[in-house]
Amino acid sequence: MAGGNNGIIHIQTDPPAGRPPRVSPPSLELYEMHDKSPSDNSLNSTGVICNNVHLLLRHQESGSSTETQSGVPLEDSAQVLKTTNVLLEPGFNKIVFTAPAHEPGTYTLRQLCATVGSVQFVLPHIYPIVQYEVYSQEPQLKVEPLTDILLAGIAQKVKFTIITGHYAIKNGDVLQLSNIDAMPILYSPGSTATILSNTGEKVEESVLMIQSSEKVTSIMLPLSPAYHVIEFELEVICHILSTLSKPFDNERLTNGELHWKTKENQKPDSCLAAITQKMSIDCPWSIYSTIIALTFYNPFKAAQSLLSAGKRKYIQVCLQNMSEHVYRKQSVFCLWEIKWTKELPSSLQCRFSVNFSPAISEEEFPSFKPYAYEFQLENIVTLYNVKAEIYPVLGAEHCRTGSLCSLDVSITRLSDLTEADQDESVTESDGLCTTKLMYEVVDNSSNWALCGKSSGVISMPVAARASHKVHMEVMPLFAGNLPFPNVKVSKYLPHHSTHSTQPDIDSWLENDLSVDKALDEQADSSSIRSRTSAHSTSNEHKGLSMPRLQSFSPGQVFNCSTGMQVLVVPSKDDHVLEVNVT
Repeated sequence: MAGGNNGIIHIQTDPPAGRPPRVSPPSLELYEMHDKSPSDNSLNSTGVICNNVHLLLRHQESGSSTETQSGVPLEDSAQVLKTTNVLLEPGFNKIVFTAPAHEPGTYTLRQLCATVGSVQFVLPHIYPIVQYEVYSQEPQLKVEPLTDILLAGIAQKVKFTIITGHYAIKNGDVLQLSNIDAMPILYSPGSTATILSNTGEKVEESVLMIQSSEKVTSIMLPLSPAYHVIEFELEVICHILSTLSKPFDNERLTNGELHWKTKENQKPDSCLAAITQKMSIDCPWSIYSTIIALTFYNPFKAAQSLLSAGKRKYIQVCLQNMSEHVYRKQSVFCLWEIKWTKELPSSLQCRFSVNFSPAISEEEFPSFKPYAYEFQLENIVTLYNVKAEIYPVLGAEHCRTGSLCSLDVSITRLSDLTEADQDESVTESDGLCTTKLMYEVVDNSSNWALCGKSSGVISMPVAARASHKVHMEVMPLFAGNLPFPNVKVSKYLPHHSTHSTQPDIDSWLENDLSVDKALDEQADSSSIRSRTSAHSTSNEHKGLSMPRLQSFSPGQVFNCSTGMQVLVVPSKDDHVLEVNVT
């Protein structure tokens, strides 16, 4: 500020440091003003008057720098949200801004500037903080079934879903699917694709152009902008391959007696068999192939069993439906009798085949699909016939509870030396072949008390009609039609067997049992014996090859007493029962 003559004050304004010089405004022309009383000429007030105020308050030209008159600067930013032609109405107004999304990231709104004509209103800081996020979504391809599970052997639809993301489908873009012999892709000329927006609204429906060659199936994709969804459906079918059976337990399948395993005791191999087919898909937005895996489940499970009636042989096949959606637990049993003109072979290679079709089909004449099951039967020749008979005591017409009865067991050889006997259990001496068998009489139902020796090892000649009889006594514990005790016959392999090296725990238990019973036979002692001697004997033979038992294959031993019953009447003895009532 500089003082002037005649009461005029001049103020010189300098630009702030760091700012470019601007055009100098006119100098202030200030004059002193004195107000005196007219009566006594005393000073009432004094002041300063600007004489050129009309020059100072004129409009200033806006320069390149965006700055309000109050001096609030606008921050420079590469990302600016703008909107124009906004009509403000009384009350709350909703204004939509559009932002360019060039780079992904999180953006924060820091200032708000509203321009009305030549006037700018600036909010220097936006609080609370407002942010928006820009992301880039990669294209995705999903292939999923329309049902809970896919069943092999049946044509079913799968859904293809393409999420375009930041990629726009152009003219000529195709999906290339690798063809698999075991899973062909079925399509019709009228297949269509639906284009949806990212909010799920239907935009357009287009016909798919599909071409197939020997190795590749090409699907022409419809034009679609970025961030849209393309959906279409195709049919696939997984051929059922012939399944080869695994060794089964020695349990028979009979009509109405199929054992259903619950989830708690279900074995892994008894679950629904799964077939996984992998398909390679080349997408236009990637140089890498996408691998899609579809899992199909076998709709059936087959099991075979060999049934015997003396020398007559029967093959039973149980075909069980494994699908939970179509008649769960429904089974079909088929039975054939084996007849032969020459000698029955030791093994049979069998193939069971059936044609099936879905019960609910849109076709008027549905096409049938094949299902095949292969299995092999080993050692099917009946070698031994086991027969048990129970007689009351002499002079009695029926067996009575609490009285001893006679149990006679007859083991008869039905054939001469066969291929199934070519193992270490057969020994030859002076031209006569013999084998050792172990018999066991057990009563799992606890209807009988077994008296005497209930097991032993016998030497059986390997010749047709050779027989061995065992006599023992049993006592019925209950009255009624009691089933016979079970008679089990097994191979008794000698201690020099090559198969008995490094036995497992179960083998050692069998060894203890066989050694114990062998010693029983030699000493001809009672079957009620302390296990201490058996354990001591096994301890003495530690490190040596021990005898063991080997079960016969199903069908090699026929027990004609299975299912037989004997009438047991109550005893005539009177018993007094004392009852105290308090």
